[in-house]
Amino acid sequence: MELTGQGRKAVENPAASRKSSEAAQSGAPGRAVPLYRKAFGILAARIQGGEIAAGARLQESQIASQFGISRAPARHALALLEKHGLVAKLAGRGYRVRADAVEKAAVAAADLARLDETTLTSAPSWEQIYGEIESEIVARIPFGSWRIREADLARHYGVSRTVSRDVLGRLQQRGVVQKDERSHWFAPELTPGYVAELYELRWTLEPLALTKAASRIPPALLAQMRRRLTEAMDDPAAVDGAVLDMLEEDLHIRLLRHCSNRALMQAITLPQSLLIAHKFLYRWTKRMFLPEPFLPEHADILDRLVAGDVAGAADALENHLRMSLDRAVSRVEAVATGFEPDHLSYLQPIS
Repeated sequence: MELTGQGRKAVENPAASRKSSEAAQSGAPGRAVPLYRKAFGILAARIQGGEIAAGARLQESQIASQFGISRAPARHALALLEKHGLVAKLAGRGYRVRADAVEKAAVAAADLARLDETTLTSAPSWEQIYGEIESEIVARIPFGSWRIREADLARHYGVSRTVSRDVLGRLQQRGVVQKDERSHWFAPELTPGYVAELYELRWTLEPLALTKAASRIPPALLAQMRRRLTEAMDDPAAVDGAVLDMLEEDLHIRLLRHCSNRALMQAITLPQSLLIAHKFLYRWTKRMFLPEPFLPEHADILDRLVAGDVAGAADALENHLRMSLDRAVSRVEAVATGFEPDHLSYLQPIS
């Protein structure tokens, strides 16, 4: 199967459009709400109200034209609708509104659709293209290392060099890209050795962060995460790549965020770039392990936290990450041998 390029790529993932700042995503005071979340909220409200009926077909070009936004945020809005179970991906292009979407939309809209339709204002240029670029790069690092040409990136998206530099700077902050000795941007290949190095950092740093976060984690958050795990374990056939990605973020991002040691959390950023890669890997290898083995491992960690056994939870997290290493390498190898990425003007393979 071929991985296709911008606007038609098979590597799209509902999680790929997430920004590095959770506060910005949720529309926290003082932050601009991303366009794709605004579009998502409005579409969810329209589905709930019956303006968009069950069976209706939605396409990114249609959404982009309707809201006067680019195709990237329109695509991400549709992917988020799919993640919440409001629409189903069609075999060709587009999505179809599910028969049970009204009920699910009520929940989604309550969270995210308290938005005025007249406030769809333009987001920063880098934000409009960041999710797509992250997805394209992450989809290719199982195959090798890639040079990212800043000028070609700007030309490809019709933006300034400043905008392309902003995107690459944020990708660097998330550990996806690096600079070599000549200050050239590159994305390193997910070789078994590199993956092992990143996991070693994770099982060293994340248990410490969990220990420091434990007393600050709201009990309601633990209960919510545990419910999601239970639902996934009770119906493994319904678990897709987006759900796996969400459950990974529950434990490794949302939980650890309560650690107050900023220097430690900054150090965790590089090895957690693996979580970004998993968005792609889970989509294409979701049936590789049935049932998904990390689910009971996560449940054990959460149960220990609820019981007040912080040291036991930290040990369980370390063991989980050690066991995850071989599974991650297997996923990377499965993707690297089963797909072939197409050409993108701003990405050059490094031999």
